[in-house]
Amino acid sequence: ADSPVIPDLEEVQEENLAMQVAAPPSLQVNQVLTYHDLDKELMKFAAFQTLDGEVDLKVLTKVLAPEHELREDDVNWDWDHLYTEVSSDIMTEWDQSEKEE
Repeated sequence: ADSPVIPDLEEVQEENLAMQVAAPPSLQVNQVLTYHDLDKELMKFAAFQTLDGEVDLKVLTKVLAPEHELREDDVNWDWDHLYTEVSSDIMTEWDQSEKEE
């Protein structure tokens, strides 16, 4: 009854793996840039004004819309209202196509 028992190798390996925990990844985040900061950086560096040294992006950067024009207010969606609106639009289009035929 007091004789020592030699554990199976599989049991020992399972116990060792169960006790090990992977270390979390380390990531250094200094600062998240705003759109305004990104715009400044884009205009500062010539590297961002060409793509692969061949495609000139200056024309594109001149016509990009500024951030304040792209901002929209958050609107809550009501599923019933949205479903009714889309269904009504689809039915209207369907009725118009039947009338045309």
